[in-house]
This record gives sequence, structure tokens and C-alpha cells, in this order.
Amino acid sequence: MSAIASKLYESTISENLAQNSTKSPPGNLRENLQQAIASELAPQVREIDRGYYPTAFMHRIGELGAFSQATSKEWGGTGKGILPTLRGIEAVSEVCMSTGFVAWCQNACAWYVQNSESSYLHQELLPKVSSGEQLAGTGLSNPMKHFAGIEKIKLSAKPVSGGYVLNGMLPWVSNIDRDHVFAIAAKLEDHEGYLMAVISGDWQGLTLRQDAEFIALEGTKTFKCIFRDMFVPTDWILANDADRDRPCNQYIQTIRPGFILSQVGMGLGIVRSCIDLIQREDRRKGHINQFLEDSAEKLEQDLAQLQLQSYGLAETIQCGRKIEPKDVLVSVIQARIGASELALRASQSAMLHAGAIAYVKGSDFERKLRESYFVAIVTPAIKHLKKMLAEIS
Repeated sequence: MSAIASKLYESTISENLAQNSTKSPPGNLRENLQQAIASELAPQVREIDRGYYPTAFMHRIGELGAFSQATSKEWGGTGKGILPTLRGIEAVSEVCMSTGFVAWCQNACAWYVQNSESSYLHQELLPKVSSGEQLAGTGLSNPMKHFAGIEKIKLSAKPVSGGYVLNGMLPWVSNIDRDHVFAIAAKLEDHEGYLMAVISGDWQGLTLRQDAEFIALEGTKTFKCIFRDMFVPTDWILANDADRDRPCNQYIQTIRPGFILSQVGMGLGIVRSCIDLIQREDRRKGHINQFLEDSAEKLEQDLAQLQLQSYGLAETIQCGRKIEPKDVLVSVIQARIGASELALRASQSAMLHAGAIAYVKGSDFERKLRESYFVAIVTPAIKHLKKMLAEIS
């Protein structure tokens, strides 16, 4: 843990321990969100595993404020920052990580717009995304990997009157549909730099295809996106290297800590639910489970430490507050790696504690195992994060 993270860790221990009986955001949001999760999400988990997308639930938690915490009050949010955002994702992921992931996608898109310089997007789009009225995804997996030197950028942008024309293909983008919006990045054809924008799934020239069946995350509206001369107007641009006032590199440095840290909520939620499963199994099998290394008690301790570290870091990432990314980025990356690795440990331990019953198709243990691997693989994956750490070092 870095010096900054250690100070934050110490300064937030008492506050977070007082709230640690919770598994979701503080205040009324926490209570209301838990009620919605129990009554509306939990009964649908099996259907979501088979590909059902919980549209009504997403709109409902948007109304409750699950997507508006990191949006400034000026644009219809609460201005509280990443901490309640992370904890909301944690609460949803505890019951269904697929839905926790799309909740993260929604929050990520709001975060992109919040940190842009587009007054049009601030006024016309951000309040709708933050309230859950407009559902939204994030298409920045490819550019995040590209800017880390992992893969080539897949979209190109050609300047035309009033905006740009996009061409190319993104393999899988989640929480999108014809009536959703999502973010993209493209290489400028007439410039060495890049363009980042928000687009709508129903714009002419964009084709959405579902061409893969996943072992998890089926109910996430994940599509291949094919761009053939799709026009994006200037008003919808988030950052543009052709514009000195809105360079992409500066913009990415601003959004990256919140982008990465809020994903920790997915891992925390899975770990919490795995601990609950282990404790349930120990009531009948404790006499033999005591010989397994990752006990519920050990995982509880590691979860509490990761929560305190992550919550403390999240308190530094507030909307409207400019921070020096290098001050927190290393600790953010370490927390994100920790969430992935702890989720993998916890889901494996739950399988081992359950034994043969965990192999029944559709069991809670199977779902947690599949979902934990997604936390470790989704951009930025463990290997991506470790590459970033090596380069910073």
C-alpha cells in the first residue's frame, strides 16, 4: 500500500468500520438499494444467467440514485464522488455480478461525460444517464488496451462538416442496444492523435450484432459493433487531440482512476457472497472444511482490509475535484488487482467448501466461479494492470 493509501486507510478506519455492517452505499441510498435488490433483482438471477436483461431494475436503481453519485449537483447528481458509486456496484454484484457489471457500465458512461468539456453533453445527456432514464454503456475497452500498448485501435475517424465519420469494428461492448448510448475512441485520419465521443446505438451506419454465447455475463446486452461511415456530431465529442483545449491524453488521465477503482465493487460483492456461501456450507461440513486454507474468517479479514483501502482511495476521487493521477493511480491499480485475486480465491474456496454439490449446473457456486473470472479478465485485466504497474515503476 502506498503512503497516500496508508494515510487514507488510517483516516477512514473508524468511519468505515461503523458502516461495515453494510454491503452497499451509506444513507438512504443503501437501504433503498438493498430493498430493490432483494425484491426485484434476486428473483431474476436465474433468468439473467440465461440472457435476460433487467431493464426495469436498471431504471429503478437509477431513480434511487445508484448512477448519480459521481455526477455534480449542477448536472442533476449528488456530487458525492466514487465512494458511494463503488459501494452501490458492490451491493448489486453481491447478488448478481452480471447486473453489477452493467451498473458499472452505466456509472462509467456518466463519469466520462461528467469529466468532459462538452456543455451540450452536460446539459442534454448527463442528467438522463445519471438518473437511469437513458441507459448507457462503455466502449473504451479497446482504447484502454491500445493506450497501454496491448492492441491496435479498431476505429478511425475522418473529419467532415459538423463532425466526424467513423469506420471499424469493436468486438464486444456491454450494456448497449439501439436505445442506449455508449462511449468510443477512434484514431484521427488527418492527425497523429485520437478522438473520444459518446454515440447512440440507433445512429445510421452502426450495426449491432450478438455473435457469441458467453459462459457468464449473458444478461448484459453485449454486442459486436460495426461502424460503416457513421457520423458523430461535434457536440457529442468527449475529447479530441485536434482540439488543444480537449486533448485525449489529459482526459484519459482524469477518468482512469475512477474507471478502474469503481470496478473494485464487482470483486468486493462477489467475495462477500462467497463468504456467505462458505458459512452456509460450514454449518453442515465444518468438521471437514476446517482443513481448507481459505476459511470464511480468513476471507472476511482480507475483504475488510480491501474494503477499507478501496473506500479510502474512493474518497479522494470526487467529481469536479482535479487530482494528480500519479498520486493515487498506483494504489488504485493495486486495489483493482487485489479485488480480482481475492474474488478468484473466494470463489474457488466456495467450490471446495461445497464439494460435489457445487458441480450441479446452475448452482450458486458455479455462478460465482464464472463471475470471478470475469472480474479478473474484464478490461483492465490482471495482466493489463500488472503491465501498467511495471511501466510506472
